[in-house]
Amino acid sequence: MQKLAQEKAGSCVKYIVFYRILDTNIVERLKKREESAFKELVDTYGDMVFRVCMGVLHNAADADDVTQEVFIEVYRSIQKFQSKSKLSTWLYRIALNKSLNHLRDNRRHKRALLPDKEQMEQWNVSATDADPLEVLHNQEKRQVLQKAIDALPQRQKKAFVLSQYEDLSYKEIADVMETSVSSVESLLFRARQNLQKELFTLYKRKF
Repeated sequence: MQKLAQEKAGSCVKYIVFYRILDTNIVERLKKREESAFKELVDTYGDMVFRVCMGVLHNAADADDVTQEVFIEVYRSIQKFQSKSKLSTWLYRIALNKSLNHLRDNRRHKRALLPDKEQMEQWNVSATDADPLEVLHNQEKRQVLQKAIDALPQRQKKAFVLSQYEDLSYKEIADVMETSVSSVESLLFRARQNLQKELFTLYKRKF
């Protein structure tokens, strides 16, 4: 058992070292404006950035547009990146901010997320089972939860998206949001509380 734990720890260290070397290599080449480095950046982190954008926008076309904006911003601002944090941390931060700005500037997202009458009739959730984590994995109820997520304060929304869509640890979320682990714990606790309240409100509207 101890040997297995040591092997896992060793693999984790190797993984971290590998990505630090990869990040350093990409960043140095990006600063030299090498096109191959930009392609490698997108190939390595494209899916990650897209998932974060989807977590906020809930629309593939919009998430794809914002993902492109994120990488354009990285290319333009790479000279300012000083490697004090991981490259992925910086990308998460840019993706969240751009997604939230896009959501704010485009009211059509809010209209698109409003459930129609037929969808509301299909939605059958009681106050006792309105657990946001369970609803998240239920296809029929997902759109309603997405609307509830959009109603969260920005910092709670960021923490929730990073936790539930990216499965980041509290420490990783704290790094992205430039705050403490205890603050992240508080944000996630309040986010889940607010989501439950919102789901309960939608449930009452139905009946």
